[in-house]
Amino acid sequence: MTTADTSTTAEAAPPAGARMTGRQVAALVVLLASQFMMAADFSVLNVALPEVGVSLGFSTGSLQWITTTFALCAAGCTLVFGRVGDYLGRRRIFTAGMVLLAVSSLVGGIADSAAMLLVARTLQGLATAAVTPAALALLTTAFTEPALRTRALGLNSVMMSSGFSVGAILGGVLTDVFSWRWAFFVNIPVAIAAIVVVPFVVDESRAAQRSRIDLPGALLITLGLFTGIYGVTRVGEEGLDLTAGAALIAAAVLLSVFWAVESRTAGALVPVKVLRKPAIAFGNVAALFVFGGETALIFFTGLYVQNVLGLSPLVAGLVLLGIGVGQIIAGIVGPRLLRRVSPRTMLGVSLALQGAFMLPALWATSDSRWLIPLIVTQFVNAFFSMTAALCFMVIATSSVDGDEQGMATGLATQSQQVGIAIGIPLVSAAFTTVVGRGTVTAAEELTGIHVAIGVAGVSQLAVGLLLWLVLGRKSGSPQ
Repeated sequence: MTTADTSTTAEAAPPAGARMTGRQVAALVVLLASQFMMAADFSVLNVALPEVGVSLGFSTGSLQWITTTFALCAAGCTLVFGRVGDYLGRRRIFTAGMVLLAVSSLVGGIADSAAMLLVARTLQGLATAAVTPAALALLTTAFTEPALRTRALGLNSVMMSSGFSVGAILGGVLTDVFSWRWAFFVNIPVAIAAIVVVPFVVDESRAAQRSRIDLPGALLITLGLFTGIYGVTRVGEEGLDLTAGAALIAAAVLLSVFWAVESRTAGALVPVKVLRKPAIAFGNVAALFVFGGETALIFFTGLYVQNVLGLSPLVAGLVLLGIGVGQIIAGIVGPRLLRRVSPRTMLGVSLALQGAFMLPALWATSDSRWLIPLIVTQFVNAFFSMTAALCFMVIATSSVDGDEQGMATGLATQSQQVGIAIGIPLVSAAFTTVVGRGTVTAAEELTGIHVAIGVAGVSQLAVGLLLWLVLGRKSGSPQ
């Protein structure tokens, strides 16, 4: 079995003649384009939510369900679809997910009621849950040479991380220039192109040894994540009330039962022996903070620019370009860093620095001149966010056998999706604790933003240092 430890200095250094074939390049382009689109799809409506609400009659309180409905399905079903891909074929699941994305985007674009839009967002979440782990598993099986795999995973991390921030920018542009409906329509030609091209450039991939799909495990993990994400979202919106508390308790019970069932199940959805590997366990915990923190930073940057500085949604989107550029540069440089530094060590250090470069935002004022230092610090923050994401993905996909790539990538992708889904609600809970839930002034909102970003930054810094201490010392030891 290949381990994360062996994907470090020696393994990451590419042989002098290592080159991708033309077919590999074509496969890489198609799969990365799909990953970028799925990540952007999560956030593309964020800046358009007020207009969507007015157009379709959403109340202010129900508006957040446009995002939450998508997140529940995307995060709750990712691991299940990843494992199904191991059995039925990852290319087959990828193609089915793209078909579902095209149909759901058409439904969302022509939606004439709130209910119809929420159905479309539900289907888009399911499409993301199917496509994202399948595309990642197809990447890891197409690039078996370690250096090429690291390079492909670096580009994949760029697409997934930058896709979220670019989605916010794209949403602002489409809404200002055309209509919020184009945030849906833009997916359709890309999905159709992927459906047509993939059979010609990507080989089918599935587990060599297959057993029955673990239906009890699939049901427990899906329900556990559904209730957990709903509970966290409810805390962010309404505080810790009876409904939120009941959902969180139910999630804890369901996930505990899932662990017990998986410990005794042959052909488990997620073998407990995999979850007990320190690199896998701590790496997936890190992903929650990496992606959750970056999501929250993007959200509160939008609030700062629009509500505190009084600038337009388009300007708010353009401010996020610093994050996108930082992620792209890190995606190029990151694989080279892995030639010299263990992914385990670099994961903790990168997460700590990601959190540290959130903290300068605590000194932001209502003066628009603060935008320049904000863009600079967010650029550095995004660089380390991307290197952390790359290290996490290398560890997650190089620590299991080929037959379990769908499970490993599903687990990794699910950690990302859960982080994205709960990042904003958790940090919003700190925000609302300070400013309350009524109408607030710009000065009060700025105070809440300071607290929210401070909580996110300090959490990332602390977890990053802990990971560096725990995993960094084990670099080079067997898992």
